[in-house]
Amino acid sequence: MIKAIVSVVFATALMGSVAFAQTSSTSTTATTGTNGVTETTTTTTESTGVVTEFTPGHQLFLKTEADQPVRYKFGKTVTYVTSDGRVIEASKIKKDSKVRVHYVKQGDDMLVDKVIVTQDRD
Repeated sequence: MIKAIVSVVFATALMGSVAFAQTSSTSTTATTGTNGVTETTTTTTESTGVVTEFTPGHQLFLKTEADQPVRYKFGKTVTYVTSDGRVIEASKIKKDSKVRVHYVKQGDDMLVDKVIVTQDRD
């Protein structure tokens, strides 16, 4: 009985931490051609969290595991979609919406090109 209770408590805590913020990245690859020119691919990353502030076309603040919300800027073109891939208007993104952002890191900026709403606010 105690094992079952401990298992449930642990699973609940683990799901809460996993659901609150996840980050995944692709690797950056640098190759040197025969002519000595080095080409580097761009690093793209996805991060999941809860929207704390959102200005369409400008910036988005996302509450993740970090102490403070993380600021993301928007690239030239941004696509807003639901978790099933349906394109939506930017106005559908509200404070407290759970989203996953796909972004490219350029210098100190994280430029978003896709926002996926994973769960609407209540």
